[in-house]
Amino acid sequence: MKIRVGFGYDVHQLVEGRDLWLGGVKLQHSKGLLGHSDADVLIHAICDALLGAANMRDIGYHFPDNSADYKGIDSKILLKEVVKLIGTKGYRVGNVDATVCAERPKLNPHIPAMQQVLAEVMGVDADDVSIKATTTEKLGFTGREEGISAFATVLIEK
Repeated sequence: MKIRVGFGYDVHQLVEGRDLWLGGVKLQHSKGLLGHSDADVLIHAICDALLGAANMRDIGYHFPDNSADYKGIDSKILLKEVVKLIGTKGYRVGNVDATVCAERPKLNPHIPAMQQVLAEVMGVDADDVSIKATTTEKLGFTGREEGISAFATVLIEK
């Protein structure tokens, strides 16, 4: 068996008038993330980690933000496509370890739902999807609640 690891990072600005999607789950919040798609920063970081592990460039290369095809798209669709893409090289998802950095809303109550949704999309067990939440203790753009960032590390197997 061959294994590879990948790392992904993404950030999106918080704005009024948008829904907040994280890990494929719609959260109640006064602001949402700005982006060409639904701007699910967690899924985007996972996509980049998976693509990087398979040496297949990044999410912007495969799903450009200047393409009308991806305007407002559900990021779960992008993740499903990324899993198919790495499959063309014989890889499958082993596990995901991700961290979301946000001051608000509190994410811990939503983590089990995110794990379940992401596991279903990627075709793995929910136990193979670790999601952690943290804040920046009011420091930086995250601390000022201007945006949310996410980091992901993945293992893929052939």
